[in-house]
Amino acid sequence: MKRKTFLKTSSIAVAGTLLSPLSSCTPKTKAKTMRTNWAGNYTYQAEKLHQPKTVEEVQALVKKLDQQKALGSCHCFNDIADSPLNQISTANLNQVITIDEKAKTVTVEAGARYGQFAEELDQKGYALHNLASLPHISVAGACATATHGSGVTNGNLATAVSALEMVTPTGELINLSRKNNPTEFAGAVVGLGALGIVTKVTLDLQDTFQVRQDLFQDLPLQSLQDNFEAIMASGYSVSLFTDWQNKLISQIWVKRKVDAKTKDLVADFYGAKAATKNLHPITSLSAENCTDQMGVPGPWYERLPHFKMGFTPSSGKELQSEYFVPRENAVEAIMALEKKGNLIYPQLMISEIRSIAADDFWMSPAYQRDCVAIHFTLKQNTPEVLQLLPIIEAELAPFGARPHWGKLFTMAPKVLHERYPKYGDFMKLVKQYDPEGKFRNAYLDLNIYGS
Repeated sequence: MKRKTFLKTSSIAVAGTLLSPLSSCTPKTKAKTMRTNWAGNYTYQAEKLHQPKTVEEVQALVKKLDQQKALGSCHCFNDIADSPLNQISTANLNQVITIDEKAKTVTVEAGARYGQFAEELDQKGYALHNLASLPHISVAGACATATHGSGVTNGNLATAVSALEMVTPTGELINLSRKNNPTEFAGAVVGLGALGIVTKVTLDLQDTFQVRQDLFQDLPLQSLQDNFEAIMASGYSVSLFTDWQNKLISQIWVKRKVDAKTKDLVADFYGAKAATKNLHPITSLSAENCTDQMGVPGPWYERLPHFKMGFTPSSGKELQSEYFVPRENAVEAIMALEKKGNLIYPQLMISEIRSIAADDFWMSPAYQRDCVAIHFTLKQNTPEVLQLLPIIEAELAPFGARPHWGKLFTMAPKVLHERYPKYGDFMKLVKQYDPEGKFRNAYLDLNIYGS
């Protein structure tokens, strides 16, 4: 089946511009209700946007409406959250419901963004195990797409989910938990919005902790080949940044938990030199909107993300793609892409390489395999990028690469399905929960229902 293209370009504020933590999609014009995602590359096609303020209002809408889709923080780069008819925004469902100290969990409404409640958790002595590079994203949306953060022993954000509340197509409110519904739970957490609209999520907590970020520059690619496992395991969370030029990794961000035994890393880190000032992953941009570096300790929620909650993250006007490969194939995959560096570079802002531990969620790219994610922040040259992605995907095909569900990819549906051992079980679950296809959209029709 030929892939449809739904990308439309528009403008958005560049790096350093203040972004309200509560801001949602960007209006295309004041006169119309047309909206774009945060990067401005996709214009939503839904005829109506509904903004319920309570779970009961969500139930009533879901029951009444025909085709519909939940809309979170608008940080996906494709049409996964779009609908031909109705979008139901979770932006107003953004409260912390309860912190259960005995169970050591927090329950939040689906539209809550990590950066909105992380400080409250910290003040009460708690932390989440992992955070994405952007704290601006909503909990339900991040978990539904297996958005991940980093760390060789850290699972993606969805692995913190112990229970969820969801509205089914009939308007019924159901609860699924790791303990009581282990099979359905494994299929529903990374659910791609195909089963229903999630309204509440319960997350596991741990004791709060401090983190420091140490940055290094210009790691020789040969050193990465020789020391990959040691480098990726050198911190609680480690990110490598590269532009695939000059046989160098341009930056290494090492985030380490701070305790009495934490020492400074050596200035010569596997051949990379310690940074002497704060850096943006895209070195030419100001580091103003990045979280504090230079080894200064700070709470987990101010160090695990790359970007501060109050600022536009990353570049702003960009496209993103990302592919997950088994960790044992990571070096080979990196070297395959390095050979295509001169094709990638003209469309690239920066690439990031991170580790994610295996999980048991059926549609997670890290399903039952430790992974390395190779991420591309790309220029908003849509035609050129859509020509580049098949080249990248071809290089990664020998490693069974799985794409990030919320970013751009061009893999055929059949290829996607073959790379998920539980795809058949997931389809059975989707048809069980949504037999009439209320939550179907162009994205699901192609990538999940398609052949």
